Amino acid sequence: MAVPYGRKSRTKSRTQRAANMRYTPKAYTHCSKCGEAKAPHHICGSCGHYAGRQVIQVVEE
Repeated sequence: MAVPYGRKSRTKSRTQRAANMRYTPKAYTHCSKCGEAKAPHHICGSCGHYAGRQVIQVVEE
């Protein structure tokens, strides 16, 4: 018959939990129309293009 594992200490539990808490930087791609940095699968904020077509009209300031 199988024997259950003993109770893990607080340090051991927290160490295992913290092993997956690493910083991952945000991913950025470049707009194919204007070349500005943008988040992938999002509309470009500077020109309003997405997937090769104009989606929104951007007001020039």
